[in-house]
Amino acid sequence: MTNSEKLFERAQLSIPGGVNSPVRAFKSVGGTPVFMQRAAGAYMYDADGKRYIDYINSWGPMLLGHAYEPVVRAIQQKAIDSTSFGAPTELEIEMAELIISMVPNVDLVRMVSSGTEACMSALRLARGFTGRNKFIKFEGCYHGHADAFLVKAGSGLATFNIQTVPGVTAGASMDTLTAPYNDLEAVAQLVKDNAGEIAAIIIEPVAGNMGCIVPQPGFMEGLRAICDKEGILLIFDEVMTGFRLAAGGAQERLGIRADLVTYGKVIGGGMPVGAFGGRRDIMERIAPLGNVYQAGTLSGNPIAMIAGYTMLKTLKDNPAIYKELDHKTEQLHTGLSEVLGSTGRPFIINRLGSMISVHFSENPVNNFADAAVADNATFNRFFHAMLDRGIYLPPSAYETWFLCNALSDADISETIKAAKESIESL
Repeated sequence: MTNSEKLFERAQLSIPGGVNSPVRAFKSVGGTPVFMQRAAGAYMYDADGKRYIDYINSWGPMLLGHAYEPVVRAIQQKAIDSTSFGAPTELEIEMAELIISMVPNVDLVRMVSSGTEACMSALRLARGFTGRNKFIKFEGCYHGHADAFLVKAGSGLATFNIQTVPGVTAGASMDTLTAPYNDLEAVAQLVKDNAGEIAAIIIEPVAGNMGCIVPQPGFMEGLRAICDKEGILLIFDEVMTGFRLAAGGAQERLGIRADLVTYGKVIGGGMPVGAFGGRRDIMERIAPLGNVYQAGTLSGNPIAMIAGYTMLKTLKDNPAIYKELDHKTEQLHTGLSEVLGSTGRPFIINRLGSMISVHFSENPVNNFADAAVADNATFNRFFHAMLDRGIYLPPSAYETWFLCNALSDADISETIKAAKESIESL
């Protein structure tokens, strides 16, 4: 029995399902989750000492690799002053100023402690600003586990085949309207059917919770036009894409302005953190300036702030990082295409920037329904074959892969070689 198997048995005695976030349980792909002990650069090492090339990178934030020395050093130095104050610090100002300097169309920023909290707060703000209650989200997009968002939320829920969530009342979800991703006509119909009642449209501008799903040409532009015409706020959930796809996130990469934006992951350099920001006239409705209440004892936590500030400052000062990441992801895409294409097995690879996913499907994967009808059983076998060869992929066909800039050409070559051996072994 491996150490991971022993730890999983032990964990199930004190933690529900043995994990603290459901997808980690490997329910989708089967088998025993791998318990990690340490990580450095592009590699993670499990409880048995085995090395893996990591394509999760803590679900996105390890853009520069694990244990990135400047971030680790900054955390160590800041911890000496205290791990929490519950009072304002100059560092929070510097962090907000840095975000505003990098991101288009953001005038004010409020720090929170998670992406879930950021999305929940942004929706509340949109409702308070517009005086409307309903909002539109997209099937397969995940905006955290706040009650109103757990309607056709993709990823973890899809992994466990959870269609309705016990504990979420009908009242909490009755104002949630859903449309297929990349379906502008469906959005227009919802807006028409609920005229004057919709506060916001919230979307992952590049979806990452049904694999990597890229917006089709004209889709985002169409959403922006509908919002402008109907007085609806457009919220970009950039918890995954923010500061990963570009210094200015998806707004910069796609050339579309959002009214509100939510952040997480990268802005904490791996620490628990989130933020939401946007136009001044909207953000001024948040307490203490306005009457839309939001609070958090650990918001602006100094350890999270210094980790995030160090990470973002590195990205701002070194814009070539994004070109390097794009190039590495393109290398992986090309290599995987050659390997999978040689087998005659149908597949689709979706990619934008340093987000990529493989779907064993004959047809394009442009929304959650497309992802759901792919041959996910083949993905599960492919996952385990890759894991056996030291390649750590997301343990679900409904998750995007994330690359880090610590990956070397040799790492990518090793990954492609493992993919060749894995697909041939199925």
